[in-house]
Amino acid sequence: MTIPELDTTEQKNHWGDFCDQLWFSDQLGMWLDISKMNINSKDYEKYKQSFSKSFIALEELENGSIANKDENRQVGHYWLRDPLIAPDEVVGKRISSEICSISKFGKDILDGTITNQNDQKFRHVLWIGIGGSGLGPLLIVESLQELNQGINFHFIDNIDTDGINRKLNNLGDAIKEALIVVVSKSGGTPEPNLAMDQVKKYLSEKGGNWPSQSVAITMQDSNLDKLATEDNWLKTFDLPDWVGGRTSITGAVGLLPIALINRDVNKFLEGSKIMDSITRNRTLLENPAALLALAWLVAGEGKGLRDMVILPYKDSLQVFSKYLQQLIMESLGKREDREGNIVFQGISVYGNKGSTDQHAYVQQLRDGIDNFFVNFIEVLTDNNNIKPINGRNPGDYLSGFLQGTRSALSDSNRQNLTITLTNYNEKSLGALVALFERAVGIYAEIVNINAYHQPGVEAGKKAASDVIFLQSKIENILSDGIARNIEGIATLSNSVNYESIFMILRHLSKNNHRYSVSGDWNNPKSLIFKYS
Repeated sequence: MTIPELDTTEQKNHWGDFCDQLWFSDQLGMWLDISKMNINSKDYEKYKQSFSKSFIALEELENGSIANKDENRQVGHYWLRDPLIAPDEVVGKRISSEICSISKFGKDILDGTITNQNDQKFRHVLWIGIGGSGLGPLLIVESLQELNQGINFHFIDNIDTDGINRKLNNLGDAIKEALIVVVSKSGGTPEPNLAMDQVKKYLSEKGGNWPSQSVAITMQDSNLDKLATEDNWLKTFDLPDWVGGRTSITGAVGLLPIALINRDVNKFLEGSKIMDSITRNRTLLENPAALLALAWLVAGEGKGLRDMVILPYKDSLQVFSKYLQQLIMESLGKREDREGNIVFQGISVYGNKGSTDQHAYVQQLRDGIDNFFVNFIEVLTDNNNIKPINGRNPGDYLSGFLQGTRSALSDSNRQNLTITLTNYNEKSLGALVALFERAVGIYAEIVNINAYHQPGVEAGKKAASDVIFLQSKIENILSDGIARNIEGIATLSNSVNYESIFMILRHLSKNNHRYSVSGDWNNPKSLIFKYS
């Protein structure tokens, strides 16, 4: 593979560029084509030294350096798929043991060795997880589960009351035959705790038995770990301190769903491990993660000035855009660089699937504002159960639609790249996940930001906690039954956040909290609130 020279002519040698910039791995059955990105030798020279430094930084990361200095924490999700590279032998053995334990547990659930309190096989999984703890498992199940294989999954990944109620009512009495998995690294995150409380109450009402049906995935000695131990839950799996939620898919968070849908845990890990090995290559042109990072850098001028559009031509990968949205935006969306300089880094990510998107927003991609680059993902092998009818094969048409969209965008000088898989299975999904994880790590090093902390997320959590605390003060103030306006409540609560007080009271008054309101909602200053 070679980077083309800077081209000053109107007509480029597209075929030559394609041949020169096509990366291929026979081991993974994967191609990466960046020939439709505006990359040339000038860009390669510009970033060459930065890439060399990033390769060293990733090697230090894998060797156990402190990556998240905010919390004095290592980042070790790469060890999850290759325990032998863990810098501590004890950690490596613990990972290997956990992989075996997950595989055995999944097998025992599926064959009925482990049953519920009524000696019935588990037929459902109710998965409680927020963010990466929900998106990773959702990607696994949506993309790998085959018909009549494994057990049915139901996800609670939000604390919307309608959403929780719908999931529980859909299960009904069958919740007694559901394995309930609660994922919370610290055990103190409000959303999974609130969801767990609701599920626990519903299960009790239906005659289920929480301890014999519940599984925790959490950090050792966390609040959730202690609760699961004290109440004798069915099983607890480890979510190590050195694994972030958005990179937890090759740990118990992703492996347990794979085992429970009767797919191969080891093949998924193998794909990730092989991609990790390939992307340790310090020659940029032979490293697909580095090539991805280079494409992102050049397209967005190192500042994320273009959105990343994920366009998989595979129904199984529809969730992949949501998964990458968290992985990339949470990792790269940073206000400050490592020296504390204000940089406002990040890459916006969105997408759905082809050919659906060809009949939706591709119109803008082709003819509208040029502020993006497209990542096409295609799978070559069609399902042989779908036979051609009247000489027309859906798989051929889908491939034609992809090629047509790619050509239409390229003809309009809209940048795009293509990832092609020979087959889609556990191994290829593992490789895809690892490819983007490594690209994120390389890109972050080059733009000098910490990909492994999330101060914005933590700030949001703190702000939410402050609002909940303010609500408790408001409820305490109004508990005497005296009617008050917002200004009066603000004075008594020692708060100047009038808008939050208004929004809290609006929510309380519109629900069953025994708050009455008089005045004009169109004039918040006129409102009077009273508890009765």
